[in-house]
Amino acid sequence: MSALATLKTAVGSVCDPEIQVLTIAELGVLRHVSLDDGRPTVTITPTYVGCPAMDVIREDIADAARTAGFDDIAIVTVWSPAWTTDWLDESARSKLAAARIAPPAQRPRESVLLQIGTARSAGVQCPSCGSAETHETSRFGSTACKSLWTCAGCGDPFDHLKAH
Repeated sequence: MSALATLKTAVGSVCDPEIQVLTIAELGVLRHVSLDDGRPTVTITPTYVGCPAMDVIREDIADAARTAGFDDIAIVTVWSPAWTTDWLDESARSKLAAARIAPPAQRPRESVLLQIGTARSAGVQCPSCGSAETHETSRFGSTACKSLWTCAGCGDPFDHLKAH
């Protein structure tokens, strides 16, 4: 395995501290990994401005790189393009659902601007029973990137990864 592949594997396996069933690669936070004259550079995009997990993610990236034999790592944060839940692939969505976190629906690009700031009242599928008869209980869930929902079908409360 090449040095770059080793580095990509190491930092790509870092788990998101708030959504521990996904790695930063699966979540889309990890944007680019390179070796420039032997110096490792990792580029990341936070899920949103002010995400409290970013300091932990940076530390975990540095630890993973050191464990893989890379010192003096540069971690670069980029804001454009902004992170979006549309970057989650089917595997990531399945892992979220298995962890009882309802993944956001993929949306056509033109509908994204219409949904920002609007209240959601139904349509999020319950990860326990699959019912779409759900409602948002609180815009604030177990972490800032999730909201709390309740299923009318089975009565279970569950987290929903906020779409953005």
